[in-house]
Amino acid sequence: MTDEKTKGKEMALGARGGRLESLDVFRGATIAAMMLVNNPGTWDAVYPQLRHAEWHGWTFTDLVFPFFLWIVGVAMTLSFAKRVARGERRSGLISHALRRALILFALGLFLSAFPYFNLATLRIPGVLQRIAVCYLCATIIFLNTGVRGQIVWTGGLLTVYWIAMKWIPVPGFGAGILEKDGNFAQFVDSLFLKGHMWAATRTWDPEGIISTLPAIGTTLLGILTGHILRARWSPEEKTSWMYTMGSSLTLAGLAAGIWLPINKNLWTSSYTLFMAGMAATTFAFCYWINDVKGYRRWSRPFAIYGMNAIAAYFLAGVVARLAMIIKIPVSGGTVTLGEYIYQTVFAPLASPVNASMLHGISFALLMYLVAYIMYRRKWFIKI
Repeated sequence: MTDEKTKGKEMALGARGGRLESLDVFRGATIAAMMLVNNPGTWDAVYPQLRHAEWHGWTFTDLVFPFFLWIVGVAMTLSFAKRVARGERRSGLISHALRRALILFALGLFLSAFPYFNLATLRIPGVLQRIAVCYLCATIIFLNTGVRGQIVWTGGLLTVYWIAMKWIPVPGFGAGILEKDGNFAQFVDSLFLKGHMWAATRTWDPEGIISTLPAIGTTLLGILTGHILRARWSPEEKTSWMYTMGSSLTLAGLAAGIWLPINKNLWTSSYTLFMAGMAATTFAFCYWINDVKGYRRWSRPFAIYGMNAIAAYFLAGVVARLAMIIKIPVSGGTVTLGEYIYQTVFAPLASPVNASMLHGISFALLMYLVAYIMYRRKWFIKI
């Protein structure tokens, strides 16, 4: 009996058993990419792929957030399944998820308010806030349904959002508007979040209310991938199924994009499918290289990064904001600390666009140094 259980555990996690290092690697690489694209030396000189798509379409940068939400879903499947197997009550697990979601949401609000804490214009949505909501909703669905139910929920959320965006009329605009002004998601945000949206627009928010529905779908698609990892299949079969799932979702997203364009700001249903497919395919490669073939030395820095991903993201947000408000005296006036570092350290090294990218890489390495110190001291922050 013991041998059978051990074999089952090894089959669930990978060829080598134990911790699924490829998930840490994928999470760490995603966080590193987030650091890079969020912290250029100057927004006036950035490679197009290191910016979000202006509206419809996608770039490398548009992969980052859905990848992280997808990873949340995969990790949730593995974690909660173990706890359920240990006999923990469903109510206790939901309470834990609620507490964790509230902490994440509060951290997101702190980052939105820092350093001035002007509650009158506080941005309520945000990256950590969306992760919190998606995590909690996906947890409730996961703990109360099986695989079929999770598939139904995923399809239902994407379909409801599609119908809302295409067929619910917006006053003064009509139905089916998918531009920045007049779309249904913007209309709902303007009703409930007026004065508390993204500072760059103040009229719509990329992490708004209605677009969170398909974002929950992204997390659920991660959960469904987690079921593949837990299945009692060989590592080769798991890799093949993840590639198959990823390729199918990517093609489905491209096909759906004919009628509902791939759009990160609206988090369209086509964007959800396409990005979940890209995530599953990329992760399948990490899983095969790291956990099946055992080639881990190259990816160890990413794994270390991934073990404290939320802590690294939060610290990066604080540091980046401080760099924007701390003033450095120069001849003729003052500049921000961030601008001073870019102009004195990076600008002399390369063309503006390359110097800007070097700044982003250096920032990501600085946050990795923090993650590495935490790793060596065995400080793993579990929210």
